[in-house]
Amino acid sequence: MFLRRLIYLLFLGVFTCLFVLACSRNFDQSATSSKHLLEECRVVQHAMGETCVPKTPQRLVALNAATLGNAIALGIKPVGSTLEYDNKFPTYLKGKTAGIEPLGNAQPSIERITLLQPDIIMSWKHNHESIYPQLSNIAPTAFYDWLGNNAKQDNWKEYFNFMAEVLNRKEVGQQVWQHYNQRIEKLKTALGDRYKNKTISFVIFCCGGIHSETENSFVGSVLRDAGLQRPESQSFNPKGYINFSEETLEIADGDVMFVAVYGANETGKRDLSILQKKPLWKTLKAVQQNRVYYVDPTIWRARTPLAADAVIDNLFEYLVNTP
Repeated sequence: MFLRRLIYLLFLGVFTCLFVLACSRNFDQSATSSKHLLEECRVVQHAMGETCVPKTPQRLVALNAATLGNAIALGIKPVGSTLEYDNKFPTYLKGKTAGIEPLGNAQPSIERITLLQPDIIMSWKHNHESIYPQLSNIAPTAFYDWLGNNAKQDNWKEYFNFMAEVLNRKEVGQQVWQHYNQRIEKLKTALGDRYKNKTISFVIFCCGGIHSETENSFVGSVLRDAGLQRPESQSFNPKGYINFSEETLEIADGDVMFVAVYGANETGKRDLSILQKKPLWKTLKAVQQNRVYYVDPTIWRARTPLAADAVIDNLFEYLVNTP
């Protein structure tokens, strides 16, 4: 009996030592693995909390057009991206989107995103908060709170800087802003004082309504940077836009009016065409002075530095080079 008990205790002791050794080894491996992961990624703060993202992301999935445009400006071509409202990539990115997998509009397919094997996913909180857990299971995901910051004068600039931080491209981002500021200064010099006491209106016909993006919107910010004034009704709104009825359109009038249209004969184009045949349209100052210019909404509402470059091109064309 004593011998049997001794053998049992020896066996139990050996087993305990082996178990402790194995746990210690697993702990060391786990600690080493965690340390390795931390060395390979950077913790960033975003609208959903904090996420450890790759130090040099290579396979970005962009879940809105602004994310796509910002990424390209930062020198990263996404492996996949959602499209504009017309199921196309933005026109101002022509020649820059070859090879990018189109992911449709609004709510993209989780399966298609998974197949792209991204190493980072980016979007706006209000667009894709509901599928954030699923996206996070595919790859590190960082969201920006666009609506929460929409009252800011330069929300689009903040988002670009956020992306530059997350994608570890801050130096490239600084070069982008240097280019933007140089172009703005050239535009201001070319404009001189000719629009010092004039207002620039921006009106959008879309989706059965008429609205304007105000001074704290993307295009409002570009116009303000260029030293151009807006009509009083378009000066500021916490939402970044204001709706007008046909009967109150005169308060959106300006010395110059830029007009953007979404949709063909069933929506914006139809509504504009009907309004242009009415007496009210002919009472607008910009119409009477032949200073109404039609612009691409996918540029003037794009919210990226590359789109701002295209807006500045339009301002040179219509405000500087047009008699």
